[in-house]
Amino acid sequence: MNHGAMLLEARRVTKRFPLPEGDGEYTVLHEVDLVVREDEIVALLGKSGSGKSTLLRILSGLMLPSTGEVRYRGNPLAGPCAGTAMVFQTFALLPWLDVLGNVELGLKAWGIPPDIRRPKALRMIDVIGLDGHESAYPRELSGGMRQRVGFARALVLEPDVLLMDEPFSALDVLTAENLRGELLDLWLGRHFPTRAILIVTHNIEEAVLLADRVIVLGANPGHVRAEVPINLPRPRRHERPEVQALVDRFYQLLTRPETPDEARRVMPVRPALPQLPLIRVGTLGGLVEILADRGGRVDLHRLADDLQFDVDDLLPLLEAATLLGLARVEEADAILTQEGVRFAQASILERKEHFQQLLVAHPTIITRIHAALAAKANHRLPKAFFEDVLEEHFSGKEAERQLDTAIQWARFAELFSYDADTEELFLEREVVKEAEDSARQTASH
Repeated sequence: MNHGAMLLEARRVTKRFPLPEGDGEYTVLHEVDLVVREDEIVALLGKSGSGKSTLLRILSGLMLPSTGEVRYRGNPLAGPCAGTAMVFQTFALLPWLDVLGNVELGLKAWGIPPDIRRPKALRMIDVIGLDGHESAYPRELSGGMRQRVGFARALVLEPDVLLMDEPFSALDVLTAENLRGELLDLWLGRHFPTRAILIVTHNIEEAVLLADRVIVLGANPGHVRAEVPINLPRPRRHERPEVQALVDRFYQLLTRPETPDEARRVMPVRPALPQLPLIRVGTLGGLVEILADRGGRVDLHRLADDLQFDVDDLLPLLEAATLLGLARVEEADAILTQEGVRFAQASILERKEHFQQLLVAHPTIITRIHAALAAKANHRLPKAFFEDVLEEHFSGKEAERQLDTAIQWARFAELFSYDADTEELFLEREVVKEAEDSARQTASH
């Protein structure tokens, strides 16, 4: 399909946020280039940490880039873009306004008089399938109907570009599929008062079913890894082999390690410490057991479909499994390693011991914390000390999440633990004894 004029463009957009107490900056996006043209749907696909929502807000003008620029119809953007409207994941409706009042909100903010804005709002309420619910309040509506209000509120502004931030992720599977299909029908039937759509998603299948073009973002910081055109005729069906092939291709893109060229482009602004995937050990154990039960090799798309997982659910699990050597990913398949087989077959006590061995063998935040605790005479350090260290590499929230995950993993492995009363991390007694025995043996030689 040949698309039309350029509507929205990001040029080398970088976004940084200050770290607490003036300790430097945290880079969320790094030199992102992106174009949205007339008559196309573009999907932004990436896992957590890729800055998808931040990029969407920068493109809307609600947030300014640290460096680089955004252009709307060729003109630099210096504030909110009048040619865009946003649909949010969390509906963002005002509970004290009825459906009509919520849909009129943007028009009212523009200073459109009631006799003009009301017919516009009523017409869009009808188009979006809410006719008869004009006087209902958000609390009286289902999740799907509330999101319809969000769509009507955005579309009544007749934006050139409709920006959607994971608009279906807060809905149940059937409601999301139904609403997604209806909106696509409106788009294909030219009933949408908008010239282009940019949708943020972490659902690979959703991107393939909706988009004309998919931009894949890498994470930490967010950067463009790939841009893939989707040249399949519509309607696209889940079960079609060409759709399944594209879904598998995106799984490969998202799970393959970055090339040296990619790493060089973003390495200077990446955290010096590798991140821990934010998952629980029990969930990781469940993945390993599923892989073992299925013969040690599973197609990622099939696995995600069976578990009803999207990218943000599945990829951190795979990252944790590959980080610890329990599994590897090849050609969009998850493959259990010998370590993974051993882990799956172990008893709970054996699994704890094995997990401890894996953590010690693979350098992470956990090994650094363990080394710091081992170096202290009493093997205890304040949690705040590690928070300060991590905030030199991560944003405040991410530093907190990383430390909480490290404690959870280390507790399971009985490497170190956390005393909530004293707010200190400390080595487990068995680990202290092993460290002391090792030191004595070294001294005796």
